[in-house]
Amino acid sequence: MRDKIKVGIIICDRYHTCAGGKCLRAFHNREGAFSIYKEDQELELVGYTTCDGCPGGNIEYAPQEMVKNGAQVIHLATGMIVGYPPCPYLTYFRDFIQEKYGIKVVIGTHPIPQKYFLTHTKLGTWKSPEWEEILRPTLCDERTR
Repeated sequence: MRDKIKVGIIICDRYHTCAGGKCLRAFHNREGAFSIYKEDQELELVGYTTCDGCPGGNIEYAPQEMVKNGAQVIHLATGMIVGYPPCPYLTYFRDFIQEKYGIKVVIGTHPIPQKYFLTHTKLGTWKSPEWEEILRPTLCDERTR
């Protein structure tokens, strides 16, 4: 029997009308931050919602619902990384969810699109060791971006 990993995704509210195409494609293809899962592990999406806008009111409650649905890990969507500006609460959300709900949190979903990579590189947004760590799961190579 294959291992099944149940996943929740929280997106930035700026993108509340997003249909989730990039996140779901990456989820099914094991790309970006979903590349951490082994091919023999079945992935099941058990929740998908927004943070509810700054400062993330839904962060307090949505993970609880996802955990009730069996979530073993929650991904904070790539949109929180690439938005202009990136989410200022990103690492706080990660730390809060992990502490309050005892669940693993991964920053990122789909690979970072090239257009965002180029703009943030020019702006110097991601020039720090902390950002290097945050970007690692979703940066990928230029062809994938």
